Amino acid sequence: MDVVLVGLPGSGKSVVGKRLAHRHGASFIDLDDVIERRDGRPIPTIFAEDGEAAFRSLERRAVADLGPADADREVRRVIATGGGAVVDPRNRWSLYRGRLAVWLDGRPEVLAQRLRRSPNVRPLITGRDPIGAIRDLAARRERFYGAADLRVLGVAEVTSVVDTIEEGVADPVVGRTATTLLDAMTPLGRLVIGDGIAAEALDEALHAQGARRAVLLSEPGAWAAVGEGIAAELEARGWPIEIVSLPQGEDAKRLTVVEAVATELARRRVERFEPLVAVGGGALGDAAGFVAATYLRGVPLIHVPTSLVAQIDSSIGGKTAVDLEEGKNLLGAFHQPVAIITDVRALRTLPEAQLRAALGEAVKMAALGDERLFELLERDGPAIERGDAETLERGAVAELVERCAWAKIEVVLADERERNETGGRVTLNLGHSLGHAIEAAAGYGEVLHGEAVAYGLRAACRIGVAMGVTPPERADRIARLLDSLELAREPLEYPIDAVLHHLAADKKHADGALRWVLPTATGVEIRTDVPETLVVDAAASLLAAEVRP
Repeated sequence: MDVVLVGLPGSGKSVVGKRLAHRHGASFIDLDDVIERRDGRPIPTIFAEDGEAAFRSLERRAVADLGPADADREVRRVIATGGGAVVDPRNRWSLYRGRLAVWLDGRPEVLAQRLRRSPNVRPLITGRDPIGAIRDLAARRERFYGAADLRVLGVAEVTSVVDTIEEGVADPVVGRTATTLLDAMTPLGRLVIGDGIAAEALDEALHAQGARRAVLLSEPGAWAAVGEGIAAELEARGWPIEIVSLPQGEDAKRLTVVEAVATELARRRVERFEPLVAVGGGALGDAAGFVAATYLRGVPLIHVPTSLVAQIDSSIGGKTAVDLEEGKNLLGAFHQPVAIITDVRALRTLPEAQLRAALGEAVKMAALGDERLFELLERDGPAIERGDAETLERGAVAELVERCAWAKIEVVLADERERNETGGRVTLNLGHSLGHAIEAAAGYGEVLHGEAVAYGLRAACRIGVAMGVTPPERADRIARLLDSLELAREPLEYPIDAVLHHLAADKKHADGALRWVLPTATGVEIRTDVPETLVVDAAASLLAAEVRP
């Protein structure tokens, strides 16, 4: 067994790690020492001469070189990490899976006093108020440390800290296949991301809500792939199970379905403070969320997204909606979930078409200005699209999910109700105006949502270039990425009049003008002055020659 110690600077990782390793006759590895030996320079010098990015690259290599975790129940290695090592999603994937991760926690005031007495220079603390710097780091890193298996007060007496860790070592649950990678309490609900965590995290969330049973809303495909297994595990933990089935795909997003589900909930005497658990993809989550927002004037909601598009986008932000004949998502409500439980293991069985379509939303998030996400998609996107097992095993999918999900949380936190007309949440609609119009023209089913967004993104780039908003090289980079993912490459067969009709019903109108989200060199710009002729030309560019005007 490997024990990994994480925590803020000054939390005692090296001291505790050496003591724990000595007690077990295990090897002790200090990743900072490994980096200094390899590079031949102290870490403060690396920071000063090469910058933090260069140091983090060396850190990623040191983590990768640890190799696979030791499955033996005996403690073989104790690994002390640098305070920021777990900020990198790929590092966390390597460090937390199959290992006992221990967070050595401590009050910033106490840690600051330790750092004042320490002879070691901490580059991220030097030159700053230590207490303020530690508080800042603690706020930004808590979601990473909080995913560890154990949380131990690291500022207690060393022997006491080691004894507490020993209890975790002796726990037979440690070494299980489930791994939590991120655990964050946010104003938008608790977000938990991990591998194999769905039933365990849902059990915890239901207990936190004081639930007396698990009321699961799902659809046939998600239920067969994921839901049945979750229900069986919950039953084994003693939960009574109620199952309410909705239609598959966009067919779930109908008012008749909402009425039928609400009637079933009433028949089963579901009460106001009982949480509904949505197990499924984006359409299921939208419909179940709308039911939760309206049944008994609002009941708690827990999302367990099972598709990639739901994990990176639709389960986050509190938007719930159903479709009308006149357009997509025209009837809805804001209703934040109490928890979002994102298990990347659910993605292992998704068909390639769904994975590919979801990457349309991921490209959109990258185009909003996330360079690391852009690079990830350029490097690993085609393999993720194919469902490549080795790519998933390396943590590329988990990193994709986390980067997209957290980026959306940050955008929504700044503008939850989409009231900022010149930025904020409306930026998430990049590619969605024409995308939704294409979905509607296709009858909600022939074109998957992410595919439609990819078409809309190509159109937004063309409009942006024509208006001088999008640099041609930025548009080319987005187009090359979409090409590599085989997204929005074939002309569509829908009549231009049908597409423009549905575009006119788009809910992003303000004062009669549609708010277009257009890419810039590093992000996006909102424009309401796009000429109609340019819109028609952009829409027509997506269509087959025989259906163009």
